Amino acid sequence: MKLIRNGTFVEDDFITVGDGDQLPDGAAIVSLERWQAERETLRARNAPIGVRLQSGQEPGAIADDLDRIDLVALEFPVYRNGRAYSYARILRERYGFKGEVRAVGNVLRDQFQFMIRCGFDALEVTDNITPEIWAENAGSFSLFYQPSADGKETVLSLRQRLAARARENATA
Repeated sequence: MKLIRNGTFVEDDFITVGDGDQLPDGAAIVSLERWQAERETLRARNAPIGVRLQSGQEPGAIADDLDRIDLVALEFPVYRNGRAYSYARILRERYGFKGEVRAVGNVLRDQFQFMIRCGFDALEVTDNITPEIWAENAGSFSLFYQPSADGKETVLSLRQRLAARARENATA
């Protein structure tokens, strides 16, 4: 798998660790179940830690610990299951999470831009995704009707701003 972080292909510093596996010395991603079972030990580590949430595991389960979590990996098990979009927005907007929100699992190229708009800043993609495919799919739209976690101006606010400017110019 390849990792795209903030629009750039990068090496993944994190290692996903199974529930029974030994933790590496460096950055690790653990399951929610392992986080809950070993919370104090994991919080005390002197290395970055991430928690992977499956599609039915809501971010509220780790909300009180987000100050000690560096990364939240949200799983897309199949293309029909989009709960992770909502979870990314909840992490960013409700909980103010500033760490990395990573899309993992069935990450499809036609959804790149929507993932970014919902608050994902890293995407784990298949090996056949190239920088050209990323650029083509991540920037396919420049204007949006819906507000989102990426803070881009909506069409409505753009129209209102342009109308206000036109009124100012008409009275000047």
